[in-house]
Amino acid sequence: MNLRSATILVTGAGGFIGSHLTEHLVQQGCRVKAFVHYNSAGSRGWLENSDCAADLEFFSGDIRDFDSVHRAMDGCSAVFHLAALIGIPYSYISPQAYLRTNIDGAYNIVESARLRGVERVVLTSTSEIYGSARYTPMDENHPVNSGSPYAATKVSADQLALSYHRAFGLNVALARPFNTYGPRQSARALIPTIASQLLDAAGPLRLGNLYPRRDLTFVDDVVRGFVAIAEGDFVGEAVHIGSGHSVSVGELIEMLGSVTGREISVSQEMERCRPPASEVNELLCDNRKLCSRTAWRPWTTLPEGLRRTVDWIARNGERFRPREYSV
Repeated sequence: MNLRSATILVTGAGGFIGSHLTEHLVQQGCRVKAFVHYNSAGSRGWLENSDCAADLEFFSGDIRDFDSVHRAMDGCSAVFHLAALIGIPYSYISPQAYLRTNIDGAYNIVESARLRGVERVVLTSTSEIYGSARYTPMDENHPVNSGSPYAATKVSADQLALSYHRAFGLNVALARPFNTYGPRQSARALIPTIASQLLDAAGPLRLGNLYPRRDLTFVDDVVRGFVAIAEGDFVGEAVHIGSGHSVSVGELIEMLGSVTGREISVSQEMERCRPPASEVNELLCDNRKLCSRTAWRPWTTLPEGLRRTVDWIARNGERFRPREYSV
């Protein structure tokens, strides 16, 4: 599918990955509808002051509301579904909120797409569905073993979408990024948590477990992965997006200390740790499916991506509360 000739709906368009994807699509000449979460302030998230805002058709709604989604999808030939509750710690506190947003939201997308005759749907999955790696690198056939309510809802959403392909012929693909990072990521995520505390330079780093390993991919590369999946022949399939390299939290701290030029001391806080049986010890992406069937590659090195991310955090320090724990 050639996206340049498509009218595209992006849900979660005001969020971290969604805003980068929306801007990329506009820059490629696409007509984009940006579905943002309705709020009384009329905020459009990260697209509020975007250079491409004038080229977007904004639609305020709620992904949990079928009517909102169905109206927004009118006239669209492609959909990128990114709207979700994603904070893992909060899913332990309020699992039902994740059920309603992540599962009901996925239903609203695939059912509306079926009724509207949408040509291509890309649903956002997550590597969290696998739990800790049973083998590495992890390909798309890796066993699923959800360790959090968040991950469980994403498994359900994935399977619902694939069932719509099998039962109704919906042209849906699952984009399954590993750990995305970069400018605009919220304070609750790992890299902003570490970097904002280092830049604040007020006492030791307050963190959870230091041993888990993650496959970190810069947001620009993830966005290009989404587009490659949409334009490729991946209907009815899940496709990994990841760097193919892993780093431990401890190693990441050292790298960020080097970028910021700050001395490092760490204080472990148990409230920042996942329940022991829920911890994901290692994630390492096998990205060969995407690389072998498209021209996509993870071009941004981790040192380069960290420098760009830290620079953005330093310029937007007022958005962070480095001494508070963001669930």
